[in-house]
Amino acid sequence: MKRSCFAEEQIIGILKAQEAGAKTVDVCRKHDISDATFYKYKAKHGGMTYRMPPN
Repeated sequence: MKRSCFAEEQIIGILKAQEAGAKTVDVCRKHDISDATFYKYKAKHGGMTYRMPPN
């Protein structure tokens, strides 16, 4: 199975951009992903948040 081109942090950032009010089509175009990929990411990573690891 092929790995994602994006790290989990990047995927969460993409999802947050759409949640902030950007249109899904625009977010997909900016990051060069398909609508299907976006919704697959949303199903898998939808409720996640990224926290910085402690120093």
